[in-house]
Amino acid sequence: MGISIWQLVIVLGIVILLFGTKKLRNVGGDLGSAINSFKKAVKDGKQDADQNLENKAADADKVIEGEVTSKEKDQA
Repeated sequence: MGISIWQLVIVLGIVILLFGTKKLRNVGGDLGSAINSFKKAVKDGKQDADQNLENKAADADKVIEGEVTSKEKDQA
């Protein structure tokens, strides 16, 4: 017992009568903009996280003068 196509058409017709096509178009445009902004934020966040990992990996290879590395600990 699912929703048939005719039931969806009736509901869509009622929504259009209540809100009007202009209002629905504005809501659709706002929703699309919000989704695009969310996708962009997720993409930027992932790029920032990847860049932070690369920076940490590059910093891990550097040895400060006088610092004991794990290789030196193993030899002692």
